[in-house]
Amino acid sequence: RAPAALVPALLDAARARTDLRPQALALAGPRGLWLARLNPEWRFALRGGAGGGELPDPADGEAVKRLWQEGLFAERVALLGAVRAYDGPAAVRLLASTWSTERAEDRLMFLDSLRTGLSPQDEPFLEAALGDRSRNVRATAAELLSALPQSALAARMAERALACVGPEGVTPPAECDAGMQRDGVVKKPPTGRGERAWWLGQLVEAAPLGCWRERFGGLDPAAILALPVAEGWAAELHAAWCRAAVRQRDAPWARALLGSAAAPPAAGPATASLAERAKLLETLPEEERAGWVAEFVGAHGLSEAFQLLAVCTVPWSGPLGRAVVDALDTARQAGSYPWSFSGVMGLAERCLDPVEAIRLEALTAPREEGPDASQGASSYWSEAFQRLVATLHVRAAMLKELTPA
Repeated sequence: RAPAALVPALLDAARARTDLRPQALALAGPRGLWLARLNPEWRFALRGGAGGGELPDPADGEAVKRLWQEGLFAERVALLGAVRAYDGPAAVRLLASTWSTERAEDRLMFLDSLRTGLSPQDEPFLEAALGDRSRNVRATAAELLSALPQSALAARMAERALACVGPEGVTPPAECDAGMQRDGVVKKPPTGRGERAWWLGQLVEAAPLGCWRERFGGLDPAAILALPVAEGWAAELHAAWCRAAVRQRDAPWARALLGSAAAPPAAGPATASLAERAKLLETLPEEERAGWVAEFVGAHGLSEAFQLLAVCTVPWSGPLGRAVVDALDTARQAGSYPWSFSGVMGLAERCLDPVEAIRLEALTAPREEGPDASQGASSYWSEAFQRLVATLHVRAAMLKELTPA
């Protein structure tokens, strides 16, 4: 059980984190239920007896309706997600039943929860939300609709984008009319961005990627990206396609935009931004993602790999784990200090397969430093590898205990 002094904090955590609530309330025990009777904000703990806080069965319409109308915000968000997983259209109907009375910030959060399980059946509700009085709600609705390639908004955006971009060149829109603004195009650009380039990027980003093959005579994404783009529009156009690929979860376009992992980061067809590359990687199958990052680490080392490693499935696959260990060894041999790679070392503690401890054992002994090595770097690396190996052994022991016999 939790120490008595920590029970109030535990109840606060359970109030904010519906996903942890059953376990948190079990840990709080009878003392937690006693305290919950003294504070209205903890009343959720009293529902359902000792295991309080559990969501109703999504099939129980009356219980769902009651919690939706009476529950705390965190409970309602969790309830909407549970109903969404059980019956997508039912979740939209539930949200629509109180939509006009919700606060703008709550409407935004509820709408954002529709990203999971997004389907064409959501289009009528999202299309209506384009007329919401909150600009953020309108923008989110437009973003979700653009992720549905067959939606009416996607068709409108495709028509606009195709009028601006084609084999003959790029002609950005001359104005941002009311129709564009209703469909989520933000009129005022950020500081330092030109208006027409800003509008063009938003149109291309929201257009379904499937429309470009016909526009460019049947070429595939890689061939389209290889075409010359005059008048300096290439960076703007490729960056918009990058955002579209992420939004639409389009693996062929993401693959083409990423290009070769061995190529210098600044030479990629889409962008030199590692953050954008990490987002593109998330659209690829897990094994392919890990293979691409392993090749990147092998070609470029670890100095720019942190964001890419962070999107790979845990535990890291064998080739990726070996690439990281080899790169750490290479950095050690080059005389770098381990704290230059502290972020990667922290990821390795959590993400390396514990079997890699065997290979790391050989790196724990201090080595004779060459003439180009930094003074004392070898001993620091030895300590860092020892800590990493110790952590992997602990994780291996935990996994063994948690694995059924």
